[in-house]
Amino acid sequence: MSPVVKIIQPSGILDGTTGADVVLIDFTDVTFMDSSGLGALVLALKTVRAAGSQLVVCSINEQIRILFELTSMDRVFEIFPTRDAFNSKILST
Repeated sequence: MSPVVKIIQPSGILDGTTGADVVLIDFTDVTFMDSSGLGALVLALKTVRAAGSQLVVCSINEQIRILFELTSMDRVFEIFPTRDAFNSKILST
């Protein structure tokens, strides 16, 4: 059985003084998320906020949207319908 590997590929300088201002998690290829996945996402949010940055998500499907709404996480996370919508708002400011 092969392990499941997820790759995060930052670019530019990555150190303690020059972190990201905004971290975007794009859910385009995520088909299902349960409470464990949501818990991991909340932990990531806390970590990113503690570093003085912002974590946002985009491209969630209907199942994930319902999970966010049922747990009121849609009030905690900033959610963009698409990456283009994120780019238009965040990168243009």
